[in-house]
Amino acid sequence: MPTIFRLADILAAHEISQSELARRSGVALRTISRLCRNETASVALETLDSLATALGVEPGELIARERPTRRKG
Repeated sequence: MPTIFRLADILAAHEISQSELARRSGVALRTISRLCRNETASVALETLDSLATALGVEPGELIARERPTRRKG
């Protein structure tokens, strides 16, 4: 089970755009976009902390284990 970033879901729940999060957190918009699309394998703890602080969540809320899909058979 791979670890995924939940940033897109959290942004939607908080009704905040990627651009607004970039402004609030100081994290580059390109980095936020990649995290939202799960197109990165790692993130610096400083980045994770900046995003969490800007969103008012705990850093652990930004990541999750992807649930495996079940095959019909």
